[in-house]
Amino acid sequence: MDDAVIVVALLLMAASATAAVVQRDPARQALVLSVLGSVLAVLFTVLQAPDVGLSQLAVGSALTPLLIMLSVRKVRRRGREKEGAQ
Repeated sequence: MDDAVIVVALLLMAASATAAVVQRDPARQALVLSVLGSVLAVLFTVLQAPDVGLSQLAVGSALTPLLIMLSVRKVRRRGREKEGAQ
């Protein structure tokens, strides 16, 4: 039973990591990265490392995508301001 859960979690991790690489839009990459962080948290929990899983859940699926989204928003806003000034 445990081996099947580990294999499924690894397959989901590989699929979500591939999806993050394939995405061209940084905002979509951040959303897929959030899913990848959640899948990694599940994998760590299944592998009996719940403390690492909780850390991954907080950082990998919440903080990092949030910072990426805020950065993308700021860069896009500056790009629009420069276009409007010209």
